[in-house]
Amino acid sequence: MSAAFASLLVPMVLVLVGLWLACAVLGVHGLLLGRLPGGWLSRHVRQPRLWGAGALLVACGGVVHSTVVVIGVRLIALGHVVKPTP
Repeated sequence: MSAAFASLLVPMVLVLVGLWLACAVLGVHGLLLGRLPGGWLSRHVRQPRLWGAGALLVACGGVVHSTVVVIGVRLIALGHVVKPTP
């Protein structure tokens, strides 16, 4: 492996691991607590538990199971769109 390839690969792997970790932590937080941290997510997500389940599916699916990732992305979108029931 050349040094140029390694210098591109290491930052890309670190970014992907960071995104995976953030997705997993936010998913668990939203699913278990029913709310999301931060101002922006709290204002824009109407169903935090649904959003959290989708985020966990995206984090667990990765690139191996594309069907799980598609279902997770759809749940994240539904978490933004669906109005809470009274």
